[in-house]
Amino acid sequence: MSHQRIEVDVLVVGSGPVGATFARTLVEGGRSVMMVDAGPQLSRRPGEHLKNHFSYQHSHERFGALVRGHLHPLSNPAHDAAERDPMISLDAGVATYAVGGMATHWTGVTPRHHPSVERSDAIAAAEWDQLYGEAEALLDTGTSLTEDAVSHQVVLAALASEYPELPAAYGVRHLPMAARRRTDNPRLVRWTGADTVLGPLADGGRDEFVLREQHLCRRLVPSADGSWIEYAEIEDQVDWRTLHVTASTYVLACGAVLTPQLLYASGVRPPALGRYLTEQPVAFCQVVLGDDLVDGVAADARFAERVAAHRARHPGDPLPIPLDDADPNVWIPVSRDRPWHCQIHRDLPYADTAPNAEIDNRLVVDLRWFGLVDPSPANRVWFSDTEQDVFGLPRPGFEFSLSDQDRERQHRMMADLRRAAAALGSYLPGSEPRFVVPTLPLHIAGTVRMGTDADTSVVDPGSKVWGVRNLYLGGNGLIPTPTASNPTLTSVAMALRAARGILRTGHPFSAERRADERPRLLVPR
Repeated sequence: MSHQRIEVDVLVVGSGPVGATFARTLVEGGRSVMMVDAGPQLSRRPGEHLKNHFSYQHSHERFGALVRGHLHPLSNPAHDAAERDPMISLDAGVATYAVGGMATHWTGVTPRHHPSVERSDAIAAAEWDQLYGEAEALLDTGTSLTEDAVSHQVVLAALASEYPELPAAYGVRHLPMAARRRTDNPRLVRWTGADTVLGPLADGGRDEFVLREQHLCRRLVPSADGSWIEYAEIEDQVDWRTLHVTASTYVLACGAVLTPQLLYASGVRPPALGRYLTEQPVAFCQVVLGDDLVDGVAADARFAERVAAHRARHPGDPLPIPLDDADPNVWIPVSRDRPWHCQIHRDLPYADTAPNAEIDNRLVVDLRWFGLVDPSPANRVWFSDTEQDVFGLPRPGFEFSLSDQDRERQHRMMADLRRAAAALGSYLPGSEPRFVVPTLPLHIAGTVRMGTDADTSVVDPGSKVWGVRNLYLGGNGLIPTPTASNPTLTSVAMALRAARGILRTGHPFSAERRADERPRLLVPR
């Protein structure tokens, strides 16, 4: 295998929304950035959401089949896995190896974390608010995606009536989504991907930015005293050569399992590495909207024009809901008394969810209640010193359990799911309330947690690894708190803060390089 040496200002490993946030912020701040990802580029624009393709826009089942083909198992369960409760074990954990990562198929739900239940106090409240606003702009988050849809309005009203006791700030509302309707065809949606976050960088042609697909970072090589990363060893799986990339700053944004895996493979092993792992228990069911709600559509003045047009075009249809009506996207946020995040929508079917051809899809809604678990050092991802994964890196394994307090919260959450479902209709046969297998949320966090104590965290409040001057991390693994809400918005906000901190550190290359007004990316194209 041939070797090549490359020099660049910043190396970013991982091309999901968090890595893209680092890259864009740093390039706009005058740095040159090389971004690498072990996976292939699956779309014309790097990291585009695959659901933007026309054929997947209106078929959850077809898109779900596509997504399942892009999920790689993380763990090779130990021989005693059969003795573990599959509803607690994380052996079903998966990762996506592709430019854009999980954002090639994510749901796009982007709520802000609750200020006291979920949010870390390592960042001041006022700064959180500013960062959240900027992260929402980067991800193109809004609440208007389906606000005018008949089914959305029906579900929203029914649940608002069921939960009158909730305060306005935490009551039933529109679900924040990183997606927008296309102006040229409002039936189609443009879902946010990593390309959205990259912005103009996704169009190419910038000397300050290069993205390399199928480039696996095998290890970072620290200095003799461990205080500095000297270079990264990257395997170019396209031309089968080894690259030694020297950078002033290294950013790992590979996900909550693959980031600590790369640190472990590099010999960077702080005490908290992999520990304090959290994952969100999920209660799930599907409901068929009740006759009272459906009959009310025809009598509702808000929908009169649409119902009349639908009946004129389809006089034999027994339902008053238009065939092209958008799915509902309704939200009940986390609050102190209800520490779970509630989504009422349609999403990818779980592997054990069988389509029911006898029920019209316009009547079916999904209820997903996401719970939280308290961080514990005993809950962790660990890495083998003798076994390797398919990429030749240390194989991950998981140790995870729920405390009595965690379990009590989940029982209350399940009771609340049943309450909401009863307000909407009856259970879809085969999709009655249940807890789903852990890691299906794909919201693992805490494995490289942020904190103020080097013994119980991996990075400081600026996202820099303790004791390593030029190594920064990004992603859900940094979130140190129990969370029930979707984590991507928070992780992007933290990446914005970290990238700006990198820019403030100056430019630690040679004096000759610092004299350049526009740093060049020293990478052969």
